[in-house]
Amino acid sequence: MDSGAAVLLETVNFAAEKHRMQRRKDLEATPYINHPIGVARILSHEGGIADIEVLQAALLHDTVEDTDTSIEELEAKFGPTVARIVQEVTDDKTLSKLERKRLQVEHAPHRSHQAKLVKLADKLYNLRDLNRCMPTGWTAERVQEYFVWASQVVRGLRGTNLALEQRLEELFKQRGVEL
Repeated sequence: MDSGAAVLLETVNFAAEKHRMQRRKDLEATPYINHPIGVARILSHEGGIADIEVLQAALLHDTVEDTDTSIEELEAKFGPTVARIVQEVTDDKTLSKLERKRLQVEHAPHRSHQAKLVKLADKLYNLRDLNRCMPTGWTAERVQEYFVWASQVVRGLRGTNLALEQRLEELFKQRGVEL
């Protein structure tokens, strides 16, 4: 096994351990780990991204926000670049949801290219998931509001990866949302 594959397997194992008890909010309560794996797959297969550190960050992007993982732990295990990318895409959970969403829109244009890639793939995965199945407790109106908000975030990520941006634009058009 080449070192890139070994590094990615170590990363996916770490993420799976951290997310092992978590479920998505869909009706099937799918294992949460499907999400970061899907984000990394979108980057690789649809975005043409082969940068191992970006793919690692995609696999780890929700560990600090949603588990007991710290940035320091990620840096010690995966290095400063991966830790920095994850930190750039991590929301501060001490803030209100509304403030976190506002800051995502505000900060999107100022993130590193690597973090923008992860953010684009994350949004693409989440929007596709919303089209597939409405989360438990959500209304059609809330889904539409998420699409509108996501378009504002994606607007600040333009110029990062044409293939991913085109796929996002198609999803927004289907919902009548301007990008």
